[in-house]
Amino acid sequence: MTSTLQEGLEFEFVYEVPPSKTVPHLFPEFTEGGEMPEVFATGYMVGLFEFTCIKAINAHIDWPRQQTVGIHINVSHTAATPPGFQVTVKGRLEKIDGRKLSFALTAHDGVDTISKGTHERFIIDADKFNAAVAKKASTGA
Repeated sequence: MTSTLQEGLEFEFVYEVPPSKTVPHLFPEFTEGGEMPEVFATGYMVGLFEFTCIKAINAHIDWPRQQTVGIHINVSHTAATPPGFQVTVKGRLEKIDGRKLSFALTAHDGVDTISKGTHERFIIDADKFNAAVAKKASTGA
């Protein structure tokens, strides 16, 4: 973590929703999904929030040796967004508590505010984390 990672850091990311990020594509093995509306899926919106935070802070950590993992998310999803719309995510790093980072986020699709929420990420040492995951994987599911 560098000295440039400071509370109050504000950031923005714009993403155009492709058809592949709509509800029917979230879990294609569930046939019910194919009957659902073709709108931006909440699951993909959560991922967009995560990656917006990642992109915002990577310049402020020793990337790729240091990385961040999501540890908590709390979001609303209050408006539907069709494919082709651009979603603008605005975020703010609200708090740094050791290696835990807390963010406030909003998403707007050009017509509606579609989401508001909070997200927490934790700074990890990638080698140590990957070694722990490999050890866990070797034990079997």
